[in-house]
Amino acid sequence: MRLVQITIPTGKRETVTRALDDEEIDYIITDETSAREYAAVAYVPLPTNAVEPVLDTLRSAGIDESTYTVVLDAETVVSEDFDELEERYAEEKSTERIAREELVAAAEDLLLSMPNYLVMTVVSAVIATAGLLLDSPAVIVGSMVIAPLIGPAMAASVGTVVVDDELFAEGVKLQAIGVLVSVAAAAAFAWIVKTVHLIPPFTDVTAIPEVNSRLSPDFLSLVVALGAGVAGALSLTAGVSSAIVGVMIAVALIPPAATVGIGIAWGQPVVSLGSGILVLVNLLSINLAALVVLRYTGYRPTNWFQLDDARGATIRRVGILVAAIVVLSAFLGGVTYDSFRGATTEERIQESVNAGVNESGVEAEVISIEVNRTGEFILRHPVAVTVTLGVESQDHPRMANVIDRRVERAIDREVRTQVRYLIVDSA
Repeated sequence: MRLVQITIPTGKRETVTRALDDEEIDYIITDETSAREYAAVAYVPLPTNAVEPVLDTLRSAGIDESTYTVVLDAETVVSEDFDELEERYAEEKSTERIAREELVAAAEDLLLSMPNYLVMTVVSAVIATAGLLLDSPAVIVGSMVIAPLIGPAMAASVGTVVVDDELFAEGVKLQAIGVLVSVAAAAAFAWIVKTVHLIPPFTDVTAIPEVNSRLSPDFLSLVVALGAGVAGALSLTAGVSSAIVGVMIAVALIPPAATVGIGIAWGQPVVSLGSGILVLVNLLSINLAALVVLRYTGYRPTNWFQLDDARGATIRRVGILVAAIVVLSAFLGGVTYDSFRGATTEERIQESVNAGVNESGVEAEVISIEVNRTGEFILRHPVAVTVTLGVESQDHPRMANVIDRRVERAIDREVRTQVRYLIVDSA
């Protein structure tokens, strides 16, 4: 619930009280003597979702943005009339939906000053880079906690739906700066780490699991980003803390941006390409999800003649975001298809190995199967299969040939099959 304090200009007192009376809203009015242009101050306790329609009513009565309107949190209101007011407005909109003015203020509060924003972004990117190179999920999560990226994403979406071009431009600018600064900071730090040999310069960074997981993004990455955008918008409209949601948004942006920097420092364009596409897809998806949620929730500009502008701007920007995501998703689709094909191939290989063991007539247990594929970025093919078998004796010359023949027949491709025997005690 909220306590709305409204300064009433001279000559508007009767109009305002009539508007509140018509809405059957309780209020208290005190005389104002501090300035001639204001005659009184009205104190109006309201349910959270009643603030926006009541303010719209007061604007029609002449209370525009040239006067002071302050919206405060109220812990509790004890009144039977207030309970009835809550029930009446509960039928119109979600009880957790804050007013348009509060939404804009909340989005603006999420924006840090430029110096603080740059410092926090650099620190977050450096910590994420260290976590990636150390293969430490805990350190990577720590970097996300301090990343200030939720503010710009929400500001751009809020600015679109309420036709606040300045807020929209600020959000877009800070997002672009944040991504570029993250990549630059990560590249610089990774280069220093490589130069001073904290990590050997010949290290294959793609062999680090936390780095490798961000080289070939698939459609699951898109789901994470869309979910982060939806959660960010909902936390904003509900007027609750967005700190945890900010971590989720940082999950989608900071680690892949740091991976781009690592690829630059190690001189591996393939690393930077895959993770760079992931950054762009996630950034666009977060903005798209937040924009759609805010529009669906019902936020509109203050002035009715801006409604068409808001609708047009939203449609254009949603169209641009969708088109860009579709283009980039061609890459995600290729990776997803490659992952599916790889999983299917490995399943066939496993089945063929088991069949080969059964055909050989040897008592053996399949301990592990390792499939090595070509080094291309996507659409990779198996080139070697290493099978480890648990056997009672090592003399099984025919088994490797049987397994090799079975594997090649299963995947319709010539591969190099190596069988390793591990002597096990049958007792």
